[in-house]
Amino acid sequence: MEAILEEIPKQGTETVKNGTVDSASALQAYLNSIPISAFPNIRNTPVLEVQAVDLLRDAMLKLYQKNVSVALIRDPSAVNSDTSVTATAKFSDRYIGVISFTSMVLWCIQHLQTNNSGYNKTDVKKQSFDGFFSRLDQDPQVKQTKVAELAKLFLWDSFFPVHLENDTLFHVLLLLSKHRLKVVPVIERFNSRVISFITQNDIIKLLLKSQGLQWFDDIANSRLSEFQYDTNYHFEREDAAYQVYEDQTVSEALSVLSEKRVVAVAVVRRNNKELVGSVRDTDISLLLDNDDLLTATKKITLEEFIKMNNENDDNSTDSETDKPLRINISSIPRMDSPIVHRETDILQNVMTKMAETNTESSFLVDGSCRVVGMITLRDIIVEFAPPCVDSRIDGGGFFESALQQTGCHVNNGTIVCDH
Repeated sequence: MEAILEEIPKQGTETVKNGTVDSASALQAYLNSIPISAFPNIRNTPVLEVQAVDLLRDAMLKLYQKNVSVALIRDPSAVNSDTSVTATAKFSDRYIGVISFTSMVLWCIQHLQTNNSGYNKTDVKKQSFDGFFSRLDQDPQVKQTKVAELAKLFLWDSFFPVHLENDTLFHVLLLLSKHRLKVVPVIERFNSRVISFITQNDIIKLLLKSQGLQWFDDIANSRLSEFQYDTNYHFEREDAAYQVYEDQTVSEALSVLSEKRVVAVAVVRRNNKELVGSVRDTDISLLLDNDDLLTATKKITLEEFIKMNNENDDNSTDSETDKPLRINISSIPRMDSPIVHRETDILQNVMTKMAETNTESSFLVDGSCRVVGMITLRDIIVEFAPPCVDSRIDGGGFFESALQQTGCHVNNGTIVCDH
């Protein structure tokens, strides 16, 4: 990566075909010069598949046993009895989406609570996760639910892959800024095999390697308050920083995560709205490791839940749990210590802190530690996304492919949305 950066001009403009282009076009050319292979952990990310016709419980069990947080969803019509791709099926037809472990588990927990499903603890085995499956098996509807049935609930991410050999950081930023994706699959062109995923955290870490370049510093050295009044885009404010009180139940926090489809909710004190912690979608795994807690989410308060998490925190440094896309990540902050920033902080510090802690969100707080907003990794990525399409830069087949995947095309140098 460092070798690539040394070859890139450190100014906002560059010479192209004996002329100059504006800074936006120069930035686009720069982003288009960084290959997919430059991403951290590009060959160190687990790739699992589930079938759209698989039972939801079986898909969750597969991911849990492998400690992998996301999986590709394969279209059953694109495979034969040998589970190999048929001769007539295109690669793009093999997969119809990407699904996360937390979205599946959260849906199941919410469904069980809504239906007040009975639970016979005498059937629970010694392993706590078996206890979770015992609950699923006692609810006929959940037991028979298939992965494909979650499509109507929009619990899938779209399947938009990039090619390891041909595509670039520009392509990935274009996809992530146009679609609410958590991961982008990476495929090898010669065998059409998915070898990895690029995560939002990967993007942030790669962008941070551009410190010292004018285009990066102009954005990253800005204070957070400057983004909130940008006419084109602003960080999400109070209406997106969902809050629950510390005396509310775990079940109520899970409902917010599920209904609002956010990565975290702030836990605040009822009397003064001071931030005391957070509940993230990744914290759902704690319920699966504690059967008593799983069965009492409507009784246990968030204050008690946070305290339990702190007492059970063994400060594990197991390297396996810090690899990309794992269900359990030991390096993320404790629930009582969410990442916080103030409007006077600069964006680069926010990026560095979130990258170091593998967190997806940070809360904006005022001087009294009251939540006034939330910053997600996607918020940051959008700020660095390609600002325009300049007709003087020829993207070729790669660029046409990227635009097709975002539902757009170029007409006289201008992006036109096809829908």
